[in-house]
Amino acid sequence: MVTERAMDNSVNTGYQHITVEPISGALGAEIRGVNLSQQLASEVAAEIRAALLNHLVIFFPNQELTPQEQLAFAQHFGSPMEYPQLKGLPDCPMVTAVTKLEHERANFGGVWHSDTTYLEYPPASSMLYAVEIPPYGGDTLFANQYLAYETLSDGLKETLDGLVAVNVSTKSEVSKTREHRLRESGDKLKALVGTHPVVRTHPETGRKALYVNNAHTLKFEGWTERESLPLLNHLFNHQVKPEFTCRFRWSRGCLAFWDNRSTQHNPVNDYQGYRRVMHRVTLAGDKPR
Repeated sequence: MVTERAMDNSVNTGYQHITVEPISGALGAEIRGVNLSQQLASEVAAEIRAALLNHLVIFFPNQELTPQEQLAFAQHFGSPMEYPQLKGLPDCPMVTAVTKLEHERANFGGVWHSDTTYLEYPPASSMLYAVEIPPYGGDTLFANQYLAYETLSDGLKETLDGLVAVNVSTKSEVSKTREHRLRESGDKLKALVGTHPVVRTHPETGRKALYVNNAHTLKFEGWTERESLPLLNHLFNHQVKPEFTCRFRWSRGCLAFWDNRSTQHNPVNDYQGYRRVMHRVTLAGDKPR
């Protein structure tokens, strides 16, 4: 079992092939000493996986990656899957462009969420590569869902441990963030539903994490939406307390790699009038338990 994130945030502890520099007390680390465009040795890939499990989201600055090279890097850590709402790049379908153009007001996915929890088998992890960034703004926030669960009262933990959440693809909070891309591609929003435990156990670390999110969780199974709303709103607010989060400022050529099973993220929409283009790869996951 992977141990908890070290309280003293020691730099590079236990790593022989990469340098790991934590960026906050809750989660997040920058990884240096590796060129992602090259074939990875197995021992380097193993250390990157360990860093991901320990820090939940990791960042690789100053990379130069084609979509094919990004995909090749991702395949060291799982099986790439198609994003269910948008088409991939024509010459690399497993890589999806996440774009906001100069005239657009909404940014794609601009609400706290874990990726596509409305699927029966939600993704284990995601990678985002910065192709073009605005001169300022466009940061991404991440939140540690282990800490969100572990800091709940014992009474609330007991209540949540037996609950199942109903997650949908059509909640208004996130649907409006997809409008530009769906209109551009000619696709219609797919109505998808996935039911998962409110508290899931990470299959690799064994730790429990809250697994509801404001973008996709509609209600608790067996409850009405109205009955579910007060408790869900309490959880949504609790999950993203500042002490559970980190904020990452992008630079061109940076790749972020995060664990959807233990984090949420939220791209900040504060760069109106500028273009932002990212390339995303999503890795398949298992059924949450």
